[in-house]
Amino acid sequence: MSILHAIVLGLVQGLTEFLPISSSGHLILAPWLFGWNDLNDLATERAFDASLHLGTLIAVLFYLRAELVPYVREGIKVVVSPKRANVAVGRRAWLFVLSAVPAGIVGAVAEDWIVEKLGTPALIAISLMVFGAVLVWADRQQGARDLDSFTTRDALLIGTAQVLALNPGTSRSGITITAARKFGYSRDAAARISFLMSVPVIGGAVLLKLTKLASDGIPDGLLIPMFVGIVTAGISGWFAMWGMIRLLRTRSFTPFVMYRFAVGIGVLSILATSFR
Repeated sequence: MSILHAIVLGLVQGLTEFLPISSSGHLILAPWLFGWNDLNDLATERAFDASLHLGTLIAVLFYLRAELVPYVREGIKVVVSPKRANVAVGRRAWLFVLSAVPAGIVGAVAEDWIVEKLGTPALIAISLMVFGAVLVWADRQQGARDLDSFTTRDALLIGTAQVLALNPGTSRSGITITAARKFGYSRDAAARISFLMSVPVIGGAVLLKLTKLASDGIPDGLLIPMFVGIVTAGISGWFAMWGMIRLLRTRSFTPFVMYRFAVGIGVLSILATSFR
């Protein structure tokens, strides 16, 4: 894999993991559009994918460090020393862990089917537009709930919605924000819930991928591209989170939906003209 391709794919992963526009869909569309074959080998694909997810995990841990430290501390305390814990914060920490369970179970059980049946350019294009329309619908709700009101019901329902993100083109951040907005959360709170829910999901994925990588080994010539991918995905992921929170202070999610429709229409047009 060339360094240029590693940079481009790292940017794609970092920017699209946290924006509601589908990272998995873009990581399929970019090589397809440019005719790259770097990831045709399964071992290379898995190793580089692990590096990209590690980069975005570092980004979200760094961006949310001020919030995550109390969650981790109180989450541990509420189990080992409840009387000394801030129960509300500790309980919420475990609810974010709980929210990852539905997608984790379905992903583990249906991984092969997902890889074989989903992720075609046409299906990604349609998913981008369909779930973009759903996001617009949910974003019209008047919501003012904040993180302090996050409940077990929210964790389970938003976590179940997250299962849909196993389909490339849906967007994990997009579907969790959609569900949070529908349940009455403010735009800022919905985005932060999505970010916080990404920690156990991405963390679990990284742990699994790195375990496989340790067993299989790094393919020859991929170590430097992997490092470049980690750095690029990490930096661009941090800017994506920072930029979205700033944007949502004055704007809705409509710009992201417009982008989803533009990409979806563009992909279908390319397919219709047999350009690719």
